[in-house]
Amino acid sequence: MKKILFPLLFALAATAAIPGRAVGPYQFIKEIPVGGDGGWDYLSVDSAAQRLYVSHATKVVVIDLAKDAVVGEITNTPGVHGIAVAPELNRGLVTCGRENKGAIVDLKTLQILSKVDTGANPDGMIFEPGQQEFYTFNGRGSSATVIDAKTEKVVATIPLGGKPEFAQADSKAGLVFNNLEDQSELVAIDTKKHAVVNRWPIAPGEEASGLAFDEQNHRLFLGCGNKLMVMLDSTSGKVLARVPIGDGVDANAFDPATQFAFASCGDGTVTIAKEDGDKLTVVQTLKTEKGARTMTIDPATHKIYLAAAKFEEPAAGQRRGRMVPGSFKVLVYGPE
Repeated sequence: MKKILFPLLFALAATAAIPGRAVGPYQFIKEIPVGGDGGWDYLSVDSAAQRLYVSHATKVVVIDLAKDAVVGEITNTPGVHGIAVAPELNRGLVTCGRENKGAIVDLKTLQILSKVDTGANPDGMIFEPGQQEFYTFNGRGSSATVIDAKTEKVVATIPLGGKPEFAQADSKAGLVFNNLEDQSELVAIDTKKHAVVNRWPIAPGEEASGLAFDEQNHRLFLGCGNKLMVMLDSTSGKVLARVPIGDGVDANAFDPATQFAFASCGDGTVTIAKEDGDKLTVVQTLKTEKGARTMTIDPATHKIYLAAAKFEEPAAGQRRGRMVPGSFKVLVYGPE
């Protein structure tokens, strides 16, 4: 995933007003102030524990969703991209891109238990419950590192043949899916063989970043750089449908209860589309804030969470505005 660094938001820097009411099923609920400076990337929800994990600068911020307040931090994670959680093991794995390491974390104490060497620039991450393994997807390494969540040891390194982005697991099928952004492909990894067993083109989609999964209906939702969300059959690799989305997509989510698929974009929009068999139909273009391109969903409450910050207007002759110090926050949207 493209880590959001505040100098990279160029003309998007002008702060957009959050609408008090949107036309569609999702509405703005509130914002959770976090504060501090620096960029951000993945957000992850642990519904059972009512926790939201947000990467920010060189740490992971932990938010209590019952209180909508910051309750802790995971520190010493240089170049952090995000965290995958394994609640049944009380473990999490943080990708530390600058160190080329994955940090194993105790979810109760938020302390790092160990650091494990990965491929170059670990970015995306996932916990695969079938084999109880963490995967890191290494951007510069063009590989995946597989780590036993119990022993905290590397068990495999999988060459991917391209730059990996976000991933999803289908434990019933024994597969992990991952976008190769620079190849405009999606790969399927066998979780027992630790090997790529399928490569599927995603055309008409290109340069996919975000990825979401409907396990029951075997549908994958890819957020593509050419302003499309593509729906793909996870058993055959066939592209079934596509809908237009905004510019600068970086995350996708899926709600199995409502059959809504989401794509969050840096232009300040979230496209919400309804899955219906082989069809995908846009039901809302939700206005958020410029630069709010990373997102996660809490399937228990159906709320979506996006990271954002305020930015100054660019000075004359400059393309980029500065991040307003201390303005980092999480935006919350949900059903009316």
